[in-house]
Amino acid sequence: MRYLSSNYEESAKKELGRDYPKLEENDNRNALSVWYAANEQDVPEFEKQMRRKVHYVIKPQYMWSSIAEMARTQDQDLLDALDKGFKYIENDSFENAFQGLFSEINLNSEKLGKTHKDRNDKLCVIIQKIAEGIKDFSTSSDTLGDAYEYLIGQFAAGSGKKAGEFYTPQQISSILSEIVTLDSQDPTTGPKIKLEKVLDFASGSGSLLLNVRKRIKENGGSVGKIYGQEKNITTYNLARMNMLLHGMKDTEFEIFHGDTLLNQWDELNEMNPAKKIEFDAIVANPPFSLRWEPNEAMGEDFRFKSYGLAPKSAADFAFLLHGFHFLGKEGTMAIILPHGVLFRGGAEERIRTKLLKDNNIDTVIGLPSNLFYSTGIPVCILVLKKCKKQEDVLFINASEHFEKGKRQNTLSEEHFEKIIDTYKYRNEIPRYSRRVSIEEIENQGYNLNISRYVNTSLDEVKIDLREVNLKLVDINKKIIEATEKHNQFLKDLGLPMI
Repeated sequence: MRYLSSNYEESAKKELGRDYPKLEENDNRNALSVWYAANEQDVPEFEKQMRRKVHYVIKPQYMWSSIAEMARTQDQDLLDALDKGFKYIENDSFENAFQGLFSEINLNSEKLGKTHKDRNDKLCVIIQKIAEGIKDFSTSSDTLGDAYEYLIGQFAAGSGKKAGEFYTPQQISSILSEIVTLDSQDPTTGPKIKLEKVLDFASGSGSLLLNVRKRIKENGGSVGKIYGQEKNITTYNLARMNMLLHGMKDTEFEIFHGDTLLNQWDELNEMNPAKKIEFDAIVANPPFSLRWEPNEAMGEDFRFKSYGLAPKSAADFAFLLHGFHFLGKEGTMAIILPHGVLFRGGAEERIRTKLLKDNNIDTVIGLPSNLFYSTGIPVCILVLKKCKKQEDVLFINASEHFEKGKRQNTLSEEHFEKIIDTYKYRNEIPRYSRRVSIEEIENQGYNLNISRYVNTSLDEVKIDLREVNLKLVDINKKIIEATEKHNQFLKDLGLPMI
């Protein structure tokens, strides 16, 4: 609320120019509320202009400065004003409504107090303390966005396995983001200039999508629109707030609340192939080996029909096929999955085999263990394309390249650069990476277990037994000569010999 209010007030100052009220230092009223009261007939046109420029409107009474002033003066209407403010932002501030953005906030919770007055008084104290604490804090989208990301990361670090539902560690996020922003047919040419559409179908807090946007913008490129889908309502709201705090306009992103496996998003359910939405880049960190309940009808689902259904015990390939269906012909998809998808048999083997025969699996990257908050097991990144030129699969075994931590292992910048450079130039490095032909993979039963192709163990040193024997004979000869010499000294001294 503070960020939206501050951004809106700054834009209002520019829009109104000299007409923006200048209040005395001890006047704690909201300046825009003074202008609204004095120019009621001009408010509709002003708000129309603000929607064009900042894409949203906030009434003066719902701005952070007004709410903070109510808290400072212990106003008994604070709770009602805050509740109305949340509803206004959800339903009226933006052209694209943000229904339910604050649905997890319960201002009538008895944790705040048993009576309405108790809750109002407690909120006055809380908001006053918050206002004092953030008074000098920057309101720029870069600073606030980074702070929000930091807090999400810290919360994830303290949440253990539950964190896997909403957060991908930044170092892993950066690998996926860098890979999908590079040119899909020839990564050596560098990043793409523009990505029209980017999708994360298990978006969590949205940090992975924002990382893709950040990387391509740092390289001088741009992103048309980012799309995310999230099943958990709390995490879904976290993602939408994350987008706003990173300065994104509501027209630049779309986060959908729904089940990816059931494909509940109408925009992704277009049956006409000519109207099917396709994405230039797809990134995802879906739940590992999630149990699901596919029915017979899903076997005819356009996402799975050509491959078959993933087993009930593990939806990993169901997530992969969902994303792959919407990947554009010139796009790149990078997805984090457990190692089991590389070698498990049955339905997963059939899906894996078809993807390999169709030359859609570009790279398999094995990561170290204990990098994630949700699991200590090592995981892999699969890179998929529909425009792949090479007739081989690049395997990168980075499992032993990490910095050991007390609770979590991490990847350094050097580790990150090595993975990216190896992917970019398809380098073959002993005990680290190798390009493997489809014929060799076929001979291995389409098993993609990384250690079959890139073994990190050191070769046993060959021992020349003849040379060892000669050394032992020489040593023994020297022992005899030394003993004889020593015994001579003992004899001269009249001591017993050895």
